[in-house]
Amino acid sequence: MPDQTNRSRPLCFSDGYISAVLFENVENLEVSGIVVNLSPETIWIEGVVNAPIQRWRSTTITAKKILKADRIAVLKVERAENLGGVMHRGWSWFGDIFAGFPRETPLYVSSIDTIGTVEEDPRAFTREVSTRSAKQTFELKLKLWWSPAQTDAFIHNEHPFLETHTQIHGFGRMQKFRERDAATVYEDVIMSPGFSHEAFCLVTGPNQWTYPWHRYYADTDAVWLAVELHP
Repeated sequence: MPDQTNRSRPLCFSDGYISAVLFENVENLEVSGIVVNLSPETIWIEGVVNAPIQRWRSTTITAKKILKADRIAVLKVERAENLGGVMHRGWSWFGDIFAGFPRETPLYVSSIDTIGTVEEDPRAFTREVSTRSAKQTFELKLKLWWSPAQTDAFIHNEHPFLETHTQIHGFGRMQKFRERDAATVYEDVIMSPGFSHEAFCLVTGPNQWTYPWHRYYADTDAVWLAVELHP
């Protein structure tokens, strides 16, 4: 029996403020919201001219069909008033998870949803190669972050996984630095709702990814989605 089409479930951090739904084995599915392509294949949106969503990228759709996709997430802010009260809706202050995080930094993270596995070539994910010739299995995890305006979400370069981010609400930027010092910034990637940035890291060995010093910076109150591929 073929897999059921358009299987869906709410992601574990979905609530009355942010709707977040996972869809799998998608065919001709009408959606509205920020659509994140959670696969290594291009997917297509119905339109006057059909349009692609590239692998691991996203866009904002209003009542249009996804023609075919292995796996997508659809997120939408349903209620902006008091959206920032995440600490009272089960989210954690990041310092309770990561030792040494600055006490004065108001960075909060949702619970993590492990949504399955995916076959991906790490160097294709990082755009070092154009064809997927060395695929391996990754566990795919999703979580949301929230910070108020003008929050420095911590300069770091340590990740045992591949990642990208999608802006869900508000505006911010992903920044790269020459050193662990905000004055050494050399690239600003502006994040607006519905946008996903390219991978920041390069593959430097088996299950080894080298990242530049980087951070998220919230220009306004902001919510963003982390997409993580864990080997």
